[in-house]
This record gives sequence, structure tokens and C-alpha cells, in this order.
Amino acid sequence: MAEITAGMVKELRELTGLGMMECKKALSETDGDMKAAEDLLRIKSGAKASKAAGRVAAEGMIGAFISADKKSGALVELNCETDFVAKNQDFVDFAKALAELVSKTGMTDVAALSGCEMDGGKTVEELRQALVMKLGENISIRRMVRFQTQGQLAYYLHGSKIGVLVDYAGADEALGKDIAMHIAASKPVCVSRDEVPADLLAKEREIYTAQAAESGKPANIVEKMVDGRVAKYLAEITLLGQPFVKDPDQTIEKLLAARKAKVNAFQMFVVGEGIEKASTDFVAEVMAQVGQS
Repeated sequence: MAEITAGMVKELRELTGLGMMECKKALSETDGDMKAAEDLLRIKSGAKASKAAGRVAAEGMIGAFISADKKSGALVELNCETDFVAKNQDFVDFAKALAELVSKTGMTDVAALSGCEMDGGKTVEELRQALVMKLGENISIRRMVRFQTQGQLAYYLHGSKIGVLVDYAGADEALGKDIAMHIAASKPVCVSRDEVPADLLAKEREIYTAQAAESGKPANIVEKMVDGRVAKYLAEITLLGQPFVKDPDQTIEKLLAARKAKVNAFQMFVVGEGIEKASTDFVAEVMAQVGQS
């Protein structure tokens, strides 16, 4: 039997939003397997999918750029160690300049981008290192995306922590901006149902089937329950199926249809998404320093 630590229980609570004892019991039943414990809790309690993707676990900002003709654009995530540095004007300017460089060069690989020259003849890597020396923190270019379209691009930044780039057609700039803002707020996985990854859908159906089976209802009723849950899930995670944040009485699909518009693709970056940030015990740290003095 694996040892169930307080840290494991805490992590499972953050993933599921459920109580400490429920999480500890699930970990015990699955011999400490975090993923298996999460699935078990979802089956037993009907908990929604993992919330870990929404956690911000590192500092930095999203740089965004769109060309004047709205045909090309980019997002770049630039990371640092503290929120203080993330607000530094030199850091902010570097993130914005990187997004413009990615849009103009088409470079979407960190190593390749690092060798590109920027204004003044210095490379991206040279400027990054200079910024590290000046600000005293580790600074890294984590990821980037570039869109090139025959339609139009729009972007939305929620503060500096969430960035969305949208490729759309047949609508004005205001609607494009509204769609980008909606994506930042509602966080869809993809545009439409046919883009939902098959493995993701299969896993959700498996969970819903196990949940419905515990109801004790006949198989045909269970099947209808599962189909209903899957339909609801697809509406929740697809852009077209979601209620528009500015007018919840209509879906994005209906909004676009009324304007004879279309969303071809989108990308959303959340600063630190998926990165575990080490927690610091400041009391212990101070006491250790006192002991050393």
C-alpha cells in the first residue's frame, strides 16, 4: 500500500474540488494513483473534469500582436519568477516585441526564435540574457503560436495573464473582439463538436456511463442518460455550443449564423498553465536563515 501524504490529498482536492476525507479515501482505494483516484471520485460524486488546467502556476505575461491588415498575428508566453517582474516595463515590452517578431518571421520554435535578430542587431537570446541580468530573475520564452489567414484576426488580453487569438471571417472587428473575449471567459476546448479529441470524448463517456450505472436504472434508460450528459458536455466545451457571455440567451453558433460569420480557429494561452509552482514555507525559510546567522 502506497503512503498517502497530505500533499497528495491536497493535489487531489485541487483537481476535483472535493473534501479532504473523500480525497484521502479515494487515494487509499487506488493505492495512491492520482489519475485513478480522480476518476473514482468523478464516478462516485459526479464531479466535473479536472480544474488543474485553469490553475496559474507560474508568473509572466502573454504578448500579443496582429498585423495592420489583420491577416497575421501571434501570441507568446514569456515567463519569469515573480509578479513584480512580470509588471516591469522592460519585461512587458520584450513580450510584445516577441509577439510581433513571431508574427513577421513565422518562427514558432523557441530555439529558432532565439537566434533571430531584433531591433538594434542583437538576437532574442542576447536580449533575454540582458533582461535576466537587469531584473535578476530567470526569464524564459515558453511557447508561441502564429496565425496566417485569408479572413481576419482578433485578439483579447485579460490583463496580461490570459491571451486569445481568433481567426474568423464574415464579421466586423467588434464581433471578432467579442468572440475572443468570450473564449477567455468561457475557455472552450475547440470550435465545434467534430474537433473534440476522440480520446477525451471516450473518457467522458466512460465516466458518465459508470455514474449512470450506479443509478440502478434499466440499460436503455442508462444509455439515454449517458447520451444526454455527453450532449451537455459537448455544448460546454465547444465554442459553438456555449451561450454567448454578453447574451446568454443565444449560443455562439446562433450569434455567428445571424451575422453570417464563421470562426475558423482560435488559441488561448494562460500564463503558467500546467506548470507546477513550488510553494515556499516562509517561516521555515526565515528560521533556517536565523539558525545560520
